Amino acid sequence: MPTNAASKDQPAPTSGNTPDYPSNIVETAQHVAPKLAERAADIDQNDRFVGQNYALLKEAGLVEAGVPRELGGRGAEIAELAEMLRVLARACGSTALAFSMHTHQVAIPAWRWRHQQVTAVEPLLKRVAAERIVLLSSGGSDWIGGSGKAEKVEGGYRITARKVFTSGAEAGSILMTGAIHEGEDGSRSVIHFGVPMKADEVHIEDTWRTLGMRGTASNDVVIKNLFIPDANVAFSRKAGEWHPVFQTIATIAFPLIYAVYLGVAESARDIAVGIAKSKPEPDLSLAGRMETELRAAQVAHRWMLDIVARNAPSADSVNEVMIGRSLVARHAIMAVELAMELAGGASFYRKTGLERCFRDVQGARFHPLQAGPQARYAGAMALGLPTTAVF
Repeated sequence: MPTNAASKDQPAPTSGNTPDYPSNIVETAQHVAPKLAERAADIDQNDRFVGQNYALLKEAGLVEAGVPRELGGRGAEIAELAEMLRVLARACGSTALAFSMHTHQVAIPAWRWRHQQVTAVEPLLKRVAAERIVLLSSGGSDWIGGSGKAEKVEGGYRITARKVFTSGAEAGSILMTGAIHEGEDGSRSVIHFGVPMKADEVHIEDTWRTLGMRGTASNDVVIKNLFIPDANVAFSRKAGEWHPVFQTIATIAFPLIYAVYLGVAESARDIAVGIAKSKPEPDLSLAGRMETELRAAQVAHRWMLDIVARNAPSADSVNEVMIGRSLVARHAIMAVELAMELAGGASFYRKTGLERCFRDVQGARFHPLQAGPQARYAGAMALGLPTTAVF
């Protein structure tokens, strides 16, 4: 049975030693952050993928940060992983956001192993620790409705799909995704599986030309006629309805993803304060409003982590996490806007980094549950109505 007896300060028993880095993952993130910050402007300006940064994160042992120690990883819990991503985001939003997708794809099976005794996830988690493979998420293009086609054939399924918003696709080893299977009776189910990114039936289309988070290279992954054996299907669910596994996914993933946007807002605040201090008469009201908005985002994010710490994924935990998600987005965006006002005209220059923060933080608007569905979900919960098909 999984245990958590190992000390977090004990060196992780991974196959790749990281003697030049601290054993604590947050301190490790602080150690690599200056190098990420050094590259951030060039990556953004030239629409380059943060591939070099992934190599650094691997070298530092952060790829296996969320894998339980008993399975060869560093044993970090959700709150510690969120702080790691927050630190990375202060240095480079694109690196942190892309890496958050891998991080939550590791954290979810790790949570299930620890708290639900799901042993089926062990081989994947051991591979992440031993081989430092990178997991990708197609959540932005799948979510509850699902996408793509799964045709039933002898021994498995043939998959044809286009998965948009696949952050970090170039660095990925396995895409954790799903596709819709239509039964002869007209029923629609979503099967979930991993796609090997090196398969001949898989290729990446370079479609990522965006306002912000440019270095994530969240390109389209196109899958054509890929065979997935029955044995490789992790689970199946009804399309267009919440499933208990997706309640777990939503509860755990979004506090990690939104740690990134909080980190971006904190970076903008620090830049603006530095500029304002050089002015003879800085605007105290603007500075105070910025601080207030940032604190609201921080408090909302802390609430999301409090919900995760209950270890009880459900419709209620989804509601509370998604309320937090909307509040973090709203207040982080406003904090960055006020940071630009506080800095004044200097914020318009790329060299300050503030305009990049402004563009990057806009991504907080677009992850599920977006403002409309989130409000409907919260309203249904408040009124005691079903949320099964609200997403």
